[in-house]
Amino acid sequence: MFDLLVTPFDLAFMRRALVGCLALSVAAPPLGLFLVLRRMSLTADVLQHGILPGVAIGAAVGSVSLIAMGLGGLLAGLLVALLAALLARATGAREDSQFAGLYLVALALGVAMASHIGLDLTHLLFGSVLAVDDQALWLMAGVASVTLAGLSVIWRPLILESMDPGCLGRAGMVWQAAFMALVVLCVVGGFAALGTLMSVGLMMLPAIAARHWAARLGGQMRAAVAIAVLSSAAGLVVSYHLDLPAGPAILLVAGAVWLASLVAGPRESLLRR
Repeated sequence: MFDLLVTPFDLAFMRRALVGCLALSVAAPPLGLFLVLRRMSLTADVLQHGILPGVAIGAAVGSVSLIAMGLGGLLAGLLVALLAALLARATGAREDSQFAGLYLVALALGVAMASHIGLDLTHLLFGSVLAVDDQALWLMAGVASVTLAGLSVIWRPLILESMDPGCLGRAGMVWQAAFMALVVLCVVGGFAALGTLMSVGLMMLPAIAARHWAARLGGQMRAAVAIAVLSSAAGLVVSYHLDLPAGPAILLVAGAVWLASLVAGPRESLLRR
C-alpha cells in the first residue's frame, strides 16, 4: 500500500504537480459553489475558452512566457465577462446568450491565433500537470492566495446577492464584478497545469458533488475542497501507475466522486430519493 500511494511522490515532478493541484483545490471549489448557487455553472466553462486569445497574444509578445500568457489570458477573460454584462444590459437579452456568442468567437479566434504563431494546441488546451515548473507553482500559489483573500472580503455580500439578486442595488454589480474577476483569475491559474479546456474541472466537479454531502454552504465548501484534494492526489497516483495523462486522470477521479455522490450521497442522491 505504501508503494502504491506514496512511492510516486518520491519523484520531484510528481511533488510539484501535487503542490500545484492542491493550491487550485483549495481556491477553485469555493468559487464553483457560488457559480452553482447563482445558476451560472457554465459561465466558468465559457471563460476558460474566452482566455484563449489573450493567452495566444501573451505568448506572441512574451516569447511563450507563462507570466505573459497568464496576464494576457486574465485580461481577455475580464474583457469577455465585461462585454457580456454590458451587451446584456444594453440589449435586454439574457447574459448567458451574450456569453455564448462571445465564447464561440473567442475560442475560434484563440485557436486561429495559436496556430498562426506555432503554439502547441494540445499543451495549450489540455495542459501538462507533470511538467509544472517552479514558475507555474508560484503562479498557482499566488492565484490561490489572492482568490481566497478576495473571497473572504466579498463573502457576505456575495451570499446575499446570490440568495436574493438585486437586494443590494447598484452595489450588487460591484460584488458581481469582483466575483467574476476572481473566477477569471482562478481559470487562468489553472490553465498552467490543466490547460484551458480542463482548468474548470477542479472548480466545478467538486462543487456540484458537495451538495450531496452537506446542507449548509459552509459544509458544502469544506466537502468541495476535500473532494478536490482527494481527486488531485488520487488522480496523480492513477496517472503514474496506469500511464495516463495526469490532468484527465484527476478530472476522471473527480467525476467518479461526483457520480458516487449523485447515486449514494447522504443528501439529495438517487438512493435517498
